[in-house]
Amino acid sequence: MRKTIGYALAAAAVVVAAATPAGAVQRGPARVTGSAEFALPFGQDDDVRSFAFDVRSAPYSRPIPAPGGEQGSPADATGTVRVSHWLAEQNLTVRFEAAVDCMITSPGHATLTAIVTRADELAADFVGKRVGFSVQDGGRGRDRVGFTWSASADQDETGQWGPSRIGTCLAPAAFATVTRGDYRIRHAELTAPPAGD
Repeated sequence: MRKTIGYALAAAAVVVAAATPAGAVQRGPARVTGSAEFALPFGQDDDVRSFAFDVRSAPYSRPIPAPGGEQGSPADATGTVRVSHWLAEQNLTVRFEAAVDCMITSPGHATLTAIVTRADELAADFVGKRVGFSVQDGGRGRDRVGFTWSASADQDETGQWGPSRIGTCLAPAAFATVTRGDYRIRHAELTAPPAGD
């Protein structure tokens, strides 16, 4: 009898697992975690690029002094992104870290932005700037990422081209394929302001 019950419970667990797709809605705050290397679909080289995410949603935690911003946003988030780029020709690794300020998820996808807080000398001009990231959690071996600084440009009032100003939670689609590592996204719906606000 115990064996029969055990087999039944094991079978039920398999059915539940099979019915829960990767990136499905789960309890708790939205999260993006993991570290991975990726390849660009353009400008092929021997460089090694990697992002590491440890991010979670923190709704209405960043009030801003602007009309409608006093309560913060349902997309407010916290955490860290660590960027590493090994330059093959120079045999040199350039790193920077950024503090997350915004994240929006859907099942299997996330878009987030962060302010660069620390950078190696070759990336020092990034400090203080907002950068954007997109992540696709397709399951191990099928993840993708995107980022703003090589895929986005803008014109100023005089028509001169330069880097885009990145607003919160803005990034291109995840255009680069992960070659090693894994990203995990836990989706959570955006929530209404707390009662009484």
